[in-house]
Amino acid sequence: MRFVTFSTRNAGPRVGVVRDDDSVLDLGKLAAADPTALPGWGKDMVDLIAGGGTALSWVKRQVGEPALPPGAVFAKGGYSLLAPIPRPRKNIFCVGLNYRDHVAEHDNKLKEPRPLPKIPVFFTKPPTCVVGPEEDIGWHPATERLDYEIELALIIGPGGKDIPAAKAWDHVWGLTILNDVSARDLQSSHGQWFKGKALDGACPMGPWIVLRSDVPAPEDLDFVCKVNGEVRQKSNTGMMIFDVPAIIESLSAGMTLEAGDVIATGTCSGVGSGFEPPRFLKEGDVVEMTIDAIGTLSNRVRRIGRG
Repeated sequence: MRFVTFSTRNAGPRVGVVRDDDSVLDLGKLAAADPTALPGWGKDMVDLIAGGGTALSWVKRQVGEPALPPGAVFAKGGYSLLAPIPRPRKNIFCVGLNYRDHVAEHDNKLKEPRPLPKIPVFFTKPPTCVVGPEEDIGWHPATERLDYEIELALIIGPGGKDIPAAKAWDHVWGLTILNDVSARDLQSSHGQWFKGKALDGACPMGPWIVLRSDVPAPEDLDFVCKVNGEVRQKSNTGMMIFDVPAIIESLSAGMTLEAGDVIATGTCSGVGSGFEPPRFLKEGDVVEMTIDAIGTLSNRVRRIGRG
């Protein structure tokens, strides 16, 4: 199933399920009319995720219901998609330098070869970064070197601490696409990654969350990033240095993960800063990111606060 947060002309954000014909089933309307459902299941994606198996069973019953009430389904074109979790409750966790070819690309640029990381390198992006599919990537006056990074993102379901690698996938509720937009000049000048990764609009996410159980082989997903139709990045999740179980085991060591937490798993080579000369994003560029079994996330670059 594909879970979305969406809005319509007459109503604000609520949770839905995209059906095979690309119509959306409005879980907000159904939850409000069903005393067996918690109201939050239709209003907030994190509340739905936190509802665990009980909430998911309720959703599956609604999807399979042959007779739905009027106004419970919106045809394609009758709704707008937002980020599946428009405002995460915590910072987005990210893994840096998690593909061998990206490490080599990074080192070649700096002319400082180094060993591959021995443990995952973590940083975060604030919730204010998040935008949805078709929303603009803001090109702020703070940076002149705006870059893109395609990443598979994990959505945590059952929370936990000290999660062993063998149990890690049990804690993943779903998968989505995340663009780790990066201001390379700020990364360099600040001497760490947070500021350069944290600008408003620097975390496009979506277009939806696909249930983990609906993705047979998440460790073997092809993905591609295009800028204005030109392939810039192309790889497979099997090329990670640290796979998903290793990431979750390391991140959760001594630290509690909670329902709705988002973990971005790293990017491959082909980022704009890796070219010679660099190929940073420009006004009007369209960035399209596709991951097998999930879908395509598309966003356009827009200048902010410039003449």
